[in-house]
Amino acid sequence: MIVLVFVYLLAMVCWLGAIIFFSFFTAPVVFTVLARPDAGKVVSVIFPRYYILGYVAGGVAFLIAIYLLISGSGVRGWWLASVLTIAVALGCTIYAGTVVRPRVDAIRSVSEEETPVPAIKAEFDNLHRLSVMLNGAVLLLDLIALFGTAGALAPRV
Repeated sequence: MIVLVFVYLLAMVCWLGAIIFFSFFTAPVVFTVLARPDAGKVVSVIFPRYYILGYVAGGVAFLIAIYLLISGSGVRGWWLASVLTIAVALGCTIYAGTVVRPRVDAIRSVSEEETPVPAIKAEFDNLHRLSVMLNGAVLLLDLIALFGTAGALAPRV
């Protein structure tokens, strides 16, 4: 059981760590150091790996959390809360990576032209805003899931 909880926590920490590192360190530095079109190219190369990490880590955490809920390890209500928040976070990650990101990649170069088509620029801006909101939601949901995990595993007195 200890190995299973360790793998679960490792998956959650990898997922959460990737979000924090990319959002608060990588992206700001890349967009500060490089011109916007070049920064966009760098980020578009990072994103597929970023989302694959989210799919794998989120999927592993989700499956183990379900097992821990069913097996009765810890307090079931806390595990249920963790399972539900991980499910929503994983759904957001999958949507952002498979629906939003491909569309952003398809229109990125057009939106970065000197005189971009206003409708395409607006669509890019809206998709970027949605991507940021989804990423923020996953960050928050992962933190809530970890809090639920702490509640599930905390000793009862």
